[in-house]
Amino acid sequence: MRNQDDRILKNKSRPSIKRRMFVYLLNLVLVGIIFVTGYVAVIYLRMPSLDAILHETRAAAVVFLDKNGNEIRASNRIMGSPVSVENLPPYVWQAVVAIEDKRFFEHGPIDRRGLVRALFVNMFRGTFAAGGSSITQQTAKNIFLSRDKKISRKVQELILSYWLENRFDKNQILDLYLNRVSLVGGLRGIDAAARVMFQVPANKLSLAQAAQIAAMLKAPTTYSPLKNPENNIARARVVLTEMVRQGYIDINQARAAAKNLAPATPAPDTNKYRYWTDFVMDEAQSRIGVFNSDLYIYTTLDMSLQEQVAAILSRKTGENQGAVVAMSHDGALRAMSGGVDYQSSQFNRATALRQPGSAFKPVVYLVALENGLTPDSYVNDSPFAIGDYNPKNYNERYYGDITLATAFAKSVNSVPLKLTESYGIDSVLNMAGRLGVGTRLRREYSTVLGASEMSLIDLTNIYAVIWNNGESVRPYSITKITDVAGNVLYQRNPSEPITVLGDETVKHMTELLADVVATGGTGHRAAAPGVLGGKTGTSNNNRDAWFIGATKKLVVGVWVGKDDFTPMSNKITGGTIPAEIFHDIVAKE
Repeated sequence: MRNQDDRILKNKSRPSIKRRMFVYLLNLVLVGIIFVTGYVAVIYLRMPSLDAILHETRAAAVVFLDKNGNEIRASNRIMGSPVSVENLPPYVWQAVVAIEDKRFFEHGPIDRRGLVRALFVNMFRGTFAAGGSSITQQTAKNIFLSRDKKISRKVQELILSYWLENRFDKNQILDLYLNRVSLVGGLRGIDAAARVMFQVPANKLSLAQAAQIAAMLKAPTTYSPLKNPENNIARARVVLTEMVRQGYIDINQARAAAKNLAPATPAPDTNKYRYWTDFVMDEAQSRIGVFNSDLYIYTTLDMSLQEQVAAILSRKTGENQGAVVAMSHDGALRAMSGGVDYQSSQFNRATALRQPGSAFKPVVYLVALENGLTPDSYVNDSPFAIGDYNPKNYNERYYGDITLATAFAKSVNSVPLKLTESYGIDSVLNMAGRLGVGTRLRREYSTVLGASEMSLIDLTNIYAVIWNNGESVRPYSITKITDVAGNVLYQRNPSEPITVLGDETVKHMTELLADVVATGGTGHRAAAPGVLGGKTGTSNNNRDAWFIGATKKLVVGVWVGKDDFTPMSNKITGGTIPAEIFHDIVAKE
């Protein structure tokens, strides 16, 4: 009896199996909760700075405008301009909500109904055919997170979604989404997409265009109106249908919009302006320094002339490279092409240093004219040597006693060397300085024949002074710079011009330049109605070929050569291809 009682007491003192199982499960749940809490805490601590990223600004956009205030191109517009549901046509954001998250204004951070529906669809189809992410979740992912498919990233996405919904209202979250959503080609935000796809800002989108941009959101490349227009248009029809179902538009609006669905047209090619805008950007930074806000840069460019220059240069240079600078007589740069193709090479040859050859000779002749010679004065063309330096004429022919005008038109070498010997090399270098160049010129006789390097802009500037009635010229590309509010950050304030050359000197020099393009002159191929004159130049072994000439409105400089400084084939000189390029440019002026 006692043994039986002991067994009863022992059984009573032992926990039941159910109770032990309950305690075990409770401990397991507690451990799980602690583990999950710790895991979430660790992930939370590893999350990026929310405020820092939320207020992260894009690179400042710079809009370049031509001399008439028309937009040339814009840089750093990968994110476009900020938009808001308050300043967009309603159908723009409605198209997005209709196709991406139709219950966006009804659910919280997570659309549980949509999540369950997506789960069943995916289970039924055996693939991830449907997504259940709300716009809030997508916003969290677009702004804060990478695209890595990890559990930790999904947990962070959920945490951030609750954080966003607690901090912002629905319209603000939608604004964030519209401005940060990732699209094709690295574009972010619907404004950037609108500008690239349809060449309009987001607030100017039509209903059809809004539906086509909303159609991209599912898979930007697959549904791109540029790359896959058929896919895009088909899905845009789905967007319009959903907008009708959800009461955003009526069936007649949808039908009218459907008729306007069309493949997107690529934005106009702006490569023809890139040498120019790169040059202007450097100029702007030298004026205002580093900037962090959007800018409007008003430039001196003539867009029609620029397009003409780019087309002619590409057509005429053949296997060689080339550059063109066109400026008004007072130095306003109207066109600049620094190469045949910007995509192939971004190196700007309009600013590169090359040997000007005979194109430098006017500097010497100006010294002679100031010292009393005239175009009718006689000079002697015969072999010249100083020390070991004994250059020959291009055709190795000497003409004996000839007028200054003839020597200039035939671009003989001995005459400018003898003039330099008479007036002193310092007088030549001083004249170059007065004309705005000369800091890099070497004090040696080879400089007289163009052996000291200078840029096409500098060389063109020399001639601009002559055709600017002898008054100083300083090339400029920017008239003003403003911020988006119109506040002026820089305004060109031209200084009073300085008289560099006397009237008589200018008169005689323009006569000499006119003779070059006349019949028998080295630049006769440049002759065209309205051409005032010009000068050819060719460096040793045909490495560089130049022509600089003028009309009543423009001074145009042309260079043709090879980047590696090797001689050009076909004996190209300044009087051949460069003169022809000049002719083709000004003939259409």
